[in-house]
Amino acid sequence: MRATIRDIALAANVSIGTVSRALKKQSGLTEQTRIHVQRIASQLGYNEANLRQGKIRRLTFLLHRQHNNFVASPFFSHVLHGVETACRERSIVPTVLSIGPADNVMEQIRLHEPDALAVAGFMEPEVLESLTKTGKPVVLIDLWAPGFRSVNIDNLGGALAATRHLMALGRQRLAFVSGPLSHYSIAQRALGYRQALFEAGRLFDPRLEITLQPGQELQQQAAAAIHTLLQSGPPPDAIFCYNDATALAVMNACQARGLRIPEDIALVGFDNIDGAASAAPPLTTLAVDKEALGRMGMQLLLDDAPAQTEVVLPVELIQRASTLGSGALA
Repeated sequence: MRATIRDIALAANVSIGTVSRALKKQSGLTEQTRIHVQRIASQLGYNEANLRQGKIRRLTFLLHRQHNNFVASPFFSHVLHGVETACRERSIVPTVLSIGPADNVMEQIRLHEPDALAVAGFMEPEVLESLTKTGKPVVLIDLWAPGFRSVNIDNLGGALAATRHLMALGRQRLAFVSGPLSHYSIAQRALGYRQALFEAGRLFDPRLEITLQPGQELQQQAAAAIHTLLQSGPPPDAIFCYNDATALAVMNACQARGLRIPEDIALVGFDNIDGAASAAPPLTTLAVDKEALGRMGMQLLLDDAPAQTEVVLPVELIQRASTLGSGALA
């Protein structure tokens, strides 16, 4: 039988990830370790052509359980579609694996038998660390961590554009409805919101920033967020939401209280999901090419991009009636 990376790791008494880095001549190893691994590989007759990214035939798309409801969170269904399209073009077989921190990730990956891994959205650091031990190429999509190749949208720039847009309309008290800041993309959007206020010489008011929690009913959380914001002193006259699903729930909560959008509160979302343009009023948002995220992630794998390679895709502010009034074009 042909020797595998696992065989070399056992014979050399090192991890699979160490073997992969040694054979690919990547940084992070001592020269002594690199020579030791390469000697064992040669003794076992390992064919280094197996390391070429062109040999990828099976890809596993990993998604955290909090993202796996494609109806409630349509963002990642489009990302997955981009991955699937790229896989079809290259005769790669994709599978989807939904995991959480309590799962035996290594065992699940072994059952899928992938040649490469694409991780989308939030993932616990300990899970990412375990993935490096597989020795398989990994790309992060809509996620960033040191030592990994990744592709993201311009979350910071999009949040800056959204907040500046609201200030340019003369809005004075700008609230931000956020998700968990442990998510890289959300943390970047929160940073953009705060940076735009700072650049405009406005003081950041922590009472105007509300954080929603995953796994809880969105409409109820949105209603509670609006109640809290309205009790925070002078009520906000604009709200930037970290994604469109949240913005639409906030819109419903505002309208249920008799608030007019945008006359009383202007509203901006992020992602430009399908329901944004058909909302009443249509939602101002940041357009994201979600399928391009998936395709670019596959490209980084196939090009064998170096670790820590980061690609950032642009976003576009789409101005609609939720900030501009009834005269705006959807």
